[in-house]
Amino acid sequence: MTGRPGSGFFGAVIGPLQAFLRLEAASGIVLMLAAAIALVWANVHPASYRTAIDAPLTIGAGGTAIVFTVGTLINDGLMTLFFFLVGMEIKRELAVGELNSIAKASLPAVAALGGMLLPAAIFLAFTWGRPEQRGWGIPMATDIAFCVGVLTLLKDRVPRALVVFITALAIFDDIGGILVIAFFYGSRLNVPWLLGAGGLCLCLFGLNRAAIRNGFAYGASGAALWFALHQGGIHPTIAGVALGLSIPVLPRRRVQAPLHKFEHLLHPYVAFFIMPLFALANSGVSLRSGLSALDAPVTLGAAVGLFAGKQLGIFALTVLAVKLRLAPMPGNASLAKLFGVSIVAGIGFTVALFIAALAYADSPALLDQAKTGILIGSLAAGLLGFVVLRGASSPPGRG
Repeated sequence: MTGRPGSGFFGAVIGPLQAFLRLEAASGIVLMLAAAIALVWANVHPASYRTAIDAPLTIGAGGTAIVFTVGTLINDGLMTLFFFLVGMEIKRELAVGELNSIAKASLPAVAALGGMLLPAAIFLAFTWGRPEQRGWGIPMATDIAFCVGVLTLLKDRVPRALVVFITALAIFDDIGGILVIAFFYGSRLNVPWLLGAGGLCLCLFGLNRAAIRNGFAYGASGAALWFALHQGGIHPTIAGVALGLSIPVLPRRRVQAPLHKFEHLLHPYVAFFIMPLFALANSGVSLRSGLSALDAPVTLGAAVGLFAGKQLGIFALTVLAVKLRLAPMPGNASLAKLFGVSIVAGIGFTVALFIAALAYADSPALLDQAKTGILIGSLAAGLLGFVVLRGASSPPGRG
């Protein structure tokens, strides 16, 4: 067994991670293009942009017809597949990946905690006592596709261990974001439907324990769970997470594990279709109204929370954990490089926009302010993080 990539154990472990990072980097570029198109479209021809997003769709006929919009289809329907993939990625990392032991998971978990609590506190500091404070969850999430895209531009200048650290941190961010969406951004709860949803979760757990490999059984249960959560007052995309966590992760009798199979099949569609479509539908904000609201509490809370809160929360708690010897510094990296990746982690896009749409669903003006803050904070974090990492870079082989 050699140490060359693609051979033996090294290739089996490192190969999937390299493929994942390449896919996320390319996805970040496509996301950026979709967001740029949305911004141009929403400002050059705002009427056609809103018409396209609010276009009605109908399933069925007569009294049984279900009417919804293109935006609803994307945010409530297609994004369920995004969260399904997130659920599978979380399970893979917890079972066989970078989070499969307390030792491995401790540092990114502590760092993620700082990167969630401080941004939320900053947002609340700007909006406390106002109706706008309900958007406190907006600056909590890190967008892994954009982050990996920025780090990929630096090629070998950033230690691989730091890239893995940020990837693991983003997974904990996803867990935190999912919990926030489930418990704080639902509508009025309907207990009978939620009890039914609980029963369906038990059903999915049973399918997993029985090592059922039939995709239809999981799909049907997941669809029923989506409807039960929708009726129960919890955002239905959470069904995707529950479904992803239920998929078996280990192979059986030399047959490929269902989780690996579904991830491999679904990831390109999510990365290059669903997420860009979500960005296109949710990034369009009028620059005129956005620039006029730069001093609005929501804009400042989102921008400062992402840009300053993320970097300070992640960096401070990571350094504290290393100083207390709870975990070693990833890749024996310098503090400058750790600070650089902490800044890059302030790129919060997909989940931040998603939470903003939930928090301000009934207030287009506040939603535009939140989008403006997210775009400004994310852009600033990406640019400054790139500059800091490039300036802090050392020759390969040195931390």
